[in-house]
Amino acid sequence: MTLTVSTFPDAEIPLIDDFVPGAVDFKGRPSVRSKSGIWKSASFVTCAGVAERFAYYGISLNLVSYLSNELRQPTASAAATLNAWFGTSSLLPILGAFIADSFMGRFRMIIIASLLYISGLCCLALSTTVNSFSENFRMYFFLFSLYLISIAQGGLTPCIQAFGADQFDDEIEHESKAKSSFFNWWYCLSVGGILAPLLCITYVQENVSWFLGFGIPAIVMCIALSVFLMGTPSYRFRVTADQTNPFLRINRVFVKTVRNWRVPIAAPSIEQQGSDDSSPEDSQFKFLDKALLASDGYLDEKICSISDVEDAKGLLRLAPIWVASLGYAIVYAQPSTLFTKQAATLDRHLTPSIEIPAASLQQCFITAVIMIGLPFYDRVFVPIARSITKNPSGISMLQRISFGLFLSLISIVFAAFVEQKRLATARAYGLEDTPAVYIPMSVWWLAPQYILSALADIFAMVGLQEFFYNQVPSDLKSIGLSMYLSILGIGSLLSSFMVSTIQEVTSTQGRDGWFADNLNRAHIDYFYWVLAGISAAGLVAFLFFNRSYVYRRRNSFY
Repeated sequence: MTLTVSTFPDAEIPLIDDFVPGAVDFKGRPSVRSKSGIWKSASFVTCAGVAERFAYYGISLNLVSYLSNELRQPTASAAATLNAWFGTSSLLPILGAFIADSFMGRFRMIIIASLLYISGLCCLALSTTVNSFSENFRMYFFLFSLYLISIAQGGLTPCIQAFGADQFDDEIEHESKAKSSFFNWWYCLSVGGILAPLLCITYVQENVSWFLGFGIPAIVMCIALSVFLMGTPSYRFRVTADQTNPFLRINRVFVKTVRNWRVPIAAPSIEQQGSDDSSPEDSQFKFLDKALLASDGYLDEKICSISDVEDAKGLLRLAPIWVASLGYAIVYAQPSTLFTKQAATLDRHLTPSIEIPAASLQQCFITAVIMIGLPFYDRVFVPIARSITKNPSGISMLQRISFGLFLSLISIVFAAFVEQKRLATARAYGLEDTPAVYIPMSVWWLAPQYILSALADIFAMVGLQEFFYNQVPSDLKSIGLSMYLSILGIGSLLSSFMVSTIQEVTSTQGRDGWFADNLNRAHIDYFYWVLAGISAAGLVAFLFFNRSYVYRRRNSFY
């Protein structure tokens, strides 16, 4: 039977340019632009991502209370247990992203990691009911559940955000603009996902039942997985022409470069081979061009292609940006630790009968500013900046990160001045040796450092997410986001290492040390000035690398 165009209704025949290049649907057919992707698909993914944040903070915000009160761990042991878990959770996304990008794909990893997440949450809830068993069994079962969640989070966190961003096509201008907004709204809603656990789950855990308090996140994750699967028919699944393992491709570039180190170049350069396409990108890391040579010095793309070499160069270009961002990550760890300790010593009364808990200030200020600031940034600032710069994102990704790093520096400098003021007030009122007495200084003195920290996150945090997603090869998007997550993880570990090392050094010979239990005798202000120096050095380094950074060649929009 011969089929003609008139055989089918017009609505069922997608135009050739309606197909999304490099994308298929869930049945492996070319993805139709008008029926897939963009916000329709990203909304399903975003719901699942916000639910994961709800589940994570639903269990993590109050774990120290469970360890201390239910499992009867000393405070130091409980803190060590949590630090080990947080550190592991911050580094496992690298492994999860590697497995996803090398073998499983993001979609499969999201499903498997979600099932593991649900299993871990269910086990965690069950661990609260095994009171008849020995304390050692309860502890081991609890830790097994906790680290099962950590493993699941390592696979889910980098993949689900990358999969959401995959629903936008960089080659179409309005989709490129929408993708930049996606990163803004993702972070805004993820931060909002903390509020429900803060307001509800912790109350259920402490006043109703730990079983129910850990069980609710499991139920939420089940619903989230169902919602995610509902969006399957509309998803765009990214495919690449080269099905070789991306890590193997890039590793071959470095291996062949080393092998050809002494091979003289007898063939025309890559720039001469494709002079019409040459760009500043070609002039960086030229030593990697030797991966394209045969042993006689002539061009040979049988083992490594030009695109493989460009991908390897792209990853090397990210390394200085990653390192320069660590100063910001160290400062980012402070609001939940030292800022809270500062607040605990101040007058936190709104009225004579209403007092703000010190630990809630981070959420009151930072969450509120982000929830208000990000929509303003996306809906007001970006359109105005876009009309001036003609950039779909308003400003470039590196400009956005740079300004965030600057705000982070200002926040820690302000924190140092406020801490000096707090110590001076304590001395003036003779409260140096009475830490239990509130210092007659309003907690609103801390508001600027919290607000500046939140504004820094709006620029730097979201900018880093978008930057590392966009600047890695198309088949390494999960790795890109895991690189961003690893900045925060390494920054948190460095902060902990600095605190413990400085305290050990400064508390010798009977001195209290910078981080004495009595904050009125401590010198957190000195530590803040050290962080300010590190932040300033990181900002200068970032601006230096920013000037020479060359964006990946995708389209003309960045």
